[in-house]
Amino acid sequence: MAKRDVVFPSGRQALYERNRYSPAIRSNGFLFVSGQVGSREDGSPEPDLEAQVRRAFDNLNAILKAAGCTFDDVVDVTVFIVDPESNFDTIWKVLPDYWGSAPHPTLTGIGVTWLYGFQFEIKVIAKLP
Repeated sequence: MAKRDVVFPSGRQALYERNRYSPAIRSNGFLFVSGQVGSREDGSPEPDLEAQVRRAFDNLNAILKAAGCTFDDVVDVTVFIVDPESNFDTIWKVLPDYWGSAPHPTLTGIGVTWLYGFQFEIKVIAKLP
């Protein structure tokens, strides 16, 4: 197997190494980004949901930037939401600040019961420039 072309954002490599996964991998012209949550620098959850969603997008954008991308390069999004019936409106009001203008990427939303103390996670695939 060829060596994986891993992308690390600045300042968080130890967190990824401790948890044993890569933040993103370049492959065949695409960037596959692991699910990003609203974690603080030490990996703990941001307690406020809106702030947690903003941190998740900030963490995602740091990875995209490290790969030479922006959210405009994202073609596919998967979001995971704990208790979507209660949390959807709070989460969706944050999206326009990060999502950009149409045409938007494809989207799959999944309601889950547990995200290791988080309420929101976002995973994307981006086309490398």
